[in-house]
Amino acid sequence: MKKLSRITLIFILLAHCGISSIGYAREPGYIDQILNTAKLQGSGRLTWWGLHIYDANFYRAGSFNSPEFALHLQYHKSLSGLAIANRSAEEMSKLGVPETQAQSWGKQLATFLPNVEPGQSLTAIYNPKQGTTFYFDGKPLAQIAGADFSKAFFGIWLDSKTTAPKLREQLLGQYCPPPLLEETCKQ
Repeated sequence: MKKLSRITLIFILLAHCGISSIGYAREPGYIDQILNTAKLQGSGRLTWWGLHIYDANFYRAGSFNSPEFALHLQYHKSLSGLAIANRSAEEMSKLGVPETQAQSWGKQLATFLPNVEPGQSLTAIYNPKQGTTFYFDGKPLAQIAGADFSKAFFGIWLDSKTTAPKLREQLLGQYCPPPLLEETCKQ
C-alpha cells in the first residue's frame, strides 16, 4: 500500500507541476478542421516577471512547410481585451511597424478582443487567401484581411526580432517559420 501511495503521489505532483505534456499538445478540434489536419510544430509558455501568462501552441496545416498556420493561446491570467490589443500594438511597433499603423491595428483589435479569464483561449489562424481569423474559445470573433497585418501580428511571436526569443524557439522547434515572415531558412 505504501508503494502505491508513493507512485500515486509522484504522478499527482508531476501532473500538477505541468511536467506531463500529453494533454498540452492536443489541438482543439476546430483548429484541426480549419487547417485540414493540423500538426503541432511547437509549444511554449509566456511568463512575465515570474507570472505564468499563457501557454502557446503553434500549428501548421498538413506539413511544417505549409503557409497556413494557427497560434493558440491558453490563458492563465485574467486580462482585458483592451490590454491585449494595446500590448499587441506595442509589440508590433517594436518589430518596426510604423507607430501610426500599429496603433490603428491595435484599435481594430480592441473592437473585438474579449476579456479573458484563466482557462479561456484566443486563437489566430492564418490563411493566405483570407488573412487572419480570430477565435475565442473556438468561436469565430473577427477576420482581418491582408498579409501586412498578419505578418505584423504573428511576428509578435515568430519574427526573429520578437521580444520573447525563448518562446519563439519553442514554437518553431526545429522547423522554419511560415513563408509569411519571409525569413530564409534551411531545414
